[in-house]
Amino acid sequence: MSQQQNFDVVVIGGGPGGYVAAIRAAQLGMKVACVDAFKAKGDGKLALGGTCLNVGCIPSKAMLDSSRQFHNLTHMFADHGITADNVAIDVKKMVARKDKIVKQFNGGVAQLFKANKVTAFHGFGTLHPERVVKVKLHDGGEAVLKATNVILAAGSVSIELPFAKYDGKHIVDNIGVLDFEETPRRLGVIGAGVIGLEMGSVWRRLGAEVTILEALPDFLAAADADIAKVAAREFKKQGLDIRLGCKVGKVEVKKNEVHLTYNDGKEDQTLVVDKLLVSVGRRAATEGLLAEGTGVRLDGRGMIEVDEHCHTGVEGVWAIGDCVRGPMLAHKASEEGIAVAEMIAGLPGHVDFNTVPWVIYTEPEIAWVGRTEKQCKDEGIPYKVGTFPFAAIGRAVAMNETAGMVKVIAHAETDRILGMHLCGPNVSELVHEGVVAMEFKGSAEDLARICHAHPTLSEAVHEAALAVDKRAIHKAN
Repeated sequence: MSQQQNFDVVVIGGGPGGYVAAIRAAQLGMKVACVDAFKAKGDGKLALGGTCLNVGCIPSKAMLDSSRQFHNLTHMFADHGITADNVAIDVKKMVARKDKIVKQFNGGVAQLFKANKVTAFHGFGTLHPERVVKVKLHDGGEAVLKATNVILAAGSVSIELPFAKYDGKHIVDNIGVLDFEETPRRLGVIGAGVIGLEMGSVWRRLGAEVTILEALPDFLAAADADIAKVAAREFKKQGLDIRLGCKVGKVEVKKNEVHLTYNDGKEDQTLVVDKLLVSVGRRAATEGLLAEGTGVRLDGRGMIEVDEHCHTGVEGVWAIGDCVRGPMLAHKASEEGIAVAEMIAGLPGHVDFNTVPWVIYTEPEIAWVGRTEKQCKDEGIPYKVGTFPFAAIGRAVAMNETAGMVKVIAHAETDRILGMHLCGPNVSELVHEGVVAMEFKGSAEDLARICHAHPTLSEAVHEAALAVDKRAIHKAN
C-alpha cells in the first residue's frame, strides 16, 4: 500500500483550469498537489498544460501563423511590391516548430510549479469518498492523496462519430490534424465550428482543397448573424467550400481515400477526400474520474453538476473548466480556477459568463462578447446598434486587411453595452475593449468619448460606438 500524503488542495487536471488553480492556491499559502495524465508527443514524457497547451490553443495558433505567413507571401506580398520565386512550404519543419513551442510552454508550467512549490503527480487520478485521490502513476506505481479540498479540472475530449472512428491516418481529430507530414490534396472536415474553421484554414492556405460539411442550417449560429455573414463571404473568397445543412451518414476508407455519404437536405451526396477531420464538438472527460460513493453528480452529458460558485454540493469538492457547464474555453477555465482557489482561501471569487470573450483565429479573425442581436430580440431587450467597417480605417487599408467590421449593441434606454461583435484583423485583441467596458457597466457613449490613437485598428471600435447614436464621423449615418 502506498503511504497517504496530505494536502490542503489536490487538483485533478493540469490544463489551463487546473494548473492555474494550483498556482493560485499555492500563492495563497496552501499545500497543493496537481495530478495530470497527459503525455508528450513522441517521447511520451510528462507534459503539463492539458489539451490547450499540448494539442489545442497553442499548437493550432503556431500553425495558423505559419500558414498565414506562407499565404501572405504567395498571395498578398505582391501588393506591397514584394516578390519571391520558387516559394515552398516544408510541412515537417512547420510541425517541428509547433512541437518546439509546445515543449517550451510545458517546461514553463513545470517551472511555475517548482517556483510555487506545487507538487506534480503524473498519472490518472480518481476521486474517492472523503476527498481521497488515488493516482495510477505512469511509472506503474500508485499515489494516495488526502485533501481538504479537491478541484476537478479533467477537461474535455473530442466527440467521436460511431461511423467515422479515428484511425490517426485517414480520419483524425484535433490532435491528428496538427501532425500531417504533408499537405493533403483534399481535406474533408465534419463540423464548421472553431476547430473545423481554424484547421481548415491552415491546410487551405497551404494548398489543400478543403470541404467543410456542417449539419446546422446556419453558419456560426453562436455568433452574431451580421458577423457570421461577413466571415462566410471572406471564407468563400479564400476557397473554403462550406456546405450547410449537410448530415453525414456514412464514412468509409477505400484505397487510401475517405469516402463520405451525406444528405444536403434534398438528396444524398458523396464526397471523396484524402484526409478527414472530425470536429463535431467535445465532451467532458469524466470517464473514470469518480469512484463509487463520492456523491458528485454527473448530468446526462457526463458533465459534473456544480452551482454558480463551481461547488459540487459535496463538502470540499469543486469542479471547473470544460467538465462543467458554460463555454469550453481555456480562459473561462482559468478564471474559474482562480475564483475557486480564492473561495477556498476565504476570499470572494466570481466569474461573469456574460463577459467571457470568444475568438476564432481564422483570417479574418472573429471575436465577440455579450449578447447577439438575436438574443436581444428573443429576450425582449430594447437595443440599438452601431457598426463600422474596417475598409474605412486607415490602418487596415495600410495593412491591406480591410475585410470585416465592428458591431456594438447597446441598451436602447440606458445605453449600457450589451455586446460587441467583430470580424477583421487582430480583433482577438480589440474585443477586450468591449470586455472591460462591460465589466465596468460602461455605455456606448463611454467608448465613444474615449480618445483612440490614430491610425489604429481600434478606431473601428470608437466609430462603431459613435454609430450607436448615429454620429460616426467617417461614414454616413
